[in-house]
Amino acid sequence: MDTLEIVSASVSVPNTHLPFKIPDGEPARGIEVDALGVAFCKENSPQSRRLEGITLTPQFVVERMVAEVVRRNPDVQRVVDCGAGTGRFSITAAKAFPNAQIIAVECNVKLAALLQENLTLSGFADRVAIVRQDFRSVALPPIAGRTLYIGNPPYVRHHEISPAWKSWYQEMMKAMGVKASQLAGLHLHFFAKAIACSRPGDLVFFITAAEWLETKYGKSLRELILAKASKSEITVVNARVPIFEDAMTTSTLTLVEVGKPNDIVAIRQVETLAALQHPNGFARFDTSACQIADRWTDLLRPSDEAIRLSNSIQLGDVLSVHRGQVTGMNSVWVSGAYQGPLPGSVCFPAVTCAKDLLSLSIARLENANGLRRVIDLPADLLELDKTEQLEVNEFLKWAKSKLAHEGYIASHRKPWYRVGLRAPAPIVMTYMARRPSRFVRNVCGARLINVAHGLYPRVPISDDVLDLLVDWLNCNVSTNSGRTYAGGLIKFEPGEVMRLRIPRLEDLAKGHNAQ
Repeated sequence: MDTLEIVSASVSVPNTHLPFKIPDGEPARGIEVDALGVAFCKENSPQSRRLEGITLTPQFVVERMVAEVVRRNPDVQRVVDCGAGTGRFSITAAKAFPNAQIIAVECNVKLAALLQENLTLSGFADRVAIVRQDFRSVALPPIAGRTLYIGNPPYVRHHEISPAWKSWYQEMMKAMGVKASQLAGLHLHFFAKAIACSRPGDLVFFITAAEWLETKYGKSLRELILAKASKSEITVVNARVPIFEDAMTTSTLTLVEVGKPNDIVAIRQVETLAALQHPNGFARFDTSACQIADRWTDLLRPSDEAIRLSNSIQLGDVLSVHRGQVTGMNSVWVSGAYQGPLPGSVCFPAVTCAKDLLSLSIARLENANGLRRVIDLPADLLELDKTEQLEVNEFLKWAKSKLAHEGYIASHRKPWYRVGLRAPAPIVMTYMARRPSRFVRNVCGARLINVAHGLYPRVPISDDVLDLLVDWLNCNVSTNSGRTYAGGLIKFEPGEVMRLRIPRLEDLAKGHNAQ
């Protein structure tokens, strides 16, 4: 483990205190004390900052979080700003805790320079110690008093995290008795590091995306909180109320006091930004309920009708769910751009846009005439007759001119030109929208690309019962059952669909016959 690279040292500090005045109405987003941070964000687009997970926290959120710690624990002796950025948390904490040591950890060179400048401008250059390292590699010496780990960890998805750091995360979690997935994002790495460094009584207070409350990879953090927290309070901000102006992400504020595990987890959802300033409204849940809940956000939501059914089953008991096929390059494999002739045997009508399902007046896809075709070639082109082979060879020349063979998907399949569409699913569904999923009977036998999921029977199911099941799903599956992203975007992963509670198939049929 690396040692601390201290750029500026802590000394005495003037006895200044933060007023923590937050307006009664919606906080004014545009008012920032960090002019350098605002300029940095203007000069660097959200897209360019996304790979490093750089999203600066609005000042009103920073003040709210620090104010909550002051209200509860004014005896903090050390504050660690984890991923300090331009220093908003560090400067605010320095004002709020005049006798505490403040450590700002930031590995980005440009941000660390702005951090240093902001500390100078604010008069805290001699008060805040800057550590130019990745927070995960920092070794902090123990202190006698309470440490607060606070901040907005970088939001970097697992695709951009090196295998070495993924292994580090798994080992860190394993050492704390929790099995972890390598699919975890960087914000979970920061949680693991902060909790691993904490002693009883220390605090971890992060604002992160809310996905860890619902995802399978987030289960490890949920288990870690249950195992290590003597107190935990989780504030979920309604997904339709994004906190960050330049990033479409959900937001959750998680405050954990490390110590002997408690029997209660406190969770609330706030519907407005102004509601963040109020410390009440938490519902308290036994850890036993949290342990069995697939998603902690479900604890806040009323159960769907299916859950209240005494004889319900999981949809996955009778149907498997598979996402549609990824083509690798829709502009090549979905008909439209290529103008030459192709054998009809390699062109399959398919659902290629969610509107193909959402625009139907009834939940039945009966005619494939309005659907686009997906070109799916056989692995062995010798199965085609000579005329068909000539047509396909011309198409493949055109596809290579578009570099279709060099794409990630194509380069990882054999042969590169075979899309590999699944057989038609009798039920298809949309899986991402700002509305409940639409379930549709696929009467015409359309294929799917990855804009929809296909539901395939595990057991024999008659057409009549499939029709009844589609009707029931459309009436009873709500947005509560999916995973919520910023702006109210709802997503259903295949596993989440298979966990939906539905009536037994025989009960569906009996209920229909009784009408």
